[in-house]
Amino acid sequence: MKFIIEHLEPELFEWCTIEYWHISKTVGKNNLVFTNIKNQKDAKKFKKYGKVYEKSISELGFGNVCILSQYAKRSLKKSDNLKFKYFVFGGILGDSPAKKRTEDIAKELKKHKIKFEERNLGDKQMPTDVAVYAAKKILEGKSLKDLKFIDEVEIEINENESVHLPFRYIVENNKLIISGKLLEYLRKRKEF
Repeated sequence: MKFIIEHLEPELFEWCTIEYWHISKTVGKNNLVFTNIKNQKDAKKFKKYGKVYEKSISELGFGNVCILSQYAKRSLKKSDNLKFKYFVFGGILGDSPAKKRTEDIAKELKKHKIKFEERNLGDKQMPTDVAVYAAKKILEGKSLKDLKFIDEVEIEINENESVHLPFRYIVENNKLIISGKLLEYLRKRKEF
């Protein structure tokens, strides 16, 4: 099974690079595919994290595709690892409320007559790296209800400031699943 990140941002922001690095660590370089990476400099950078395509997934003709979307009617389950070869996530900085940009992937696949199905990981928006982590856990045998989630996270920047992240995260062994590099990035930022 391969995890595909369809890059949907207009550029490659630093937070995005951190999430993509974290996804590569989670699933392994050989199981990760980046699509829609138009800038050659960015493509070169991401080759150390996974396979990189300039084209969108809708132009690559992959079969056995499952799009992960919080709006899908059916939840992802372990048996889906036998049904699908590619699990597609939108590489998006989530907006609150969500703009539903993952639906753009589905529209493009339909337009190119590529068959696919959609699954959810619950009905809340997650950062891309957390969504991939949750999907991997489910495809390896956990059920969605086995995962412990926390909605909205407050990250302390210093004794006077914090950053509110209005997304769903996983808590495992009483520890928030979040990239240490992301925490470092948030704490170093000058403005929010």
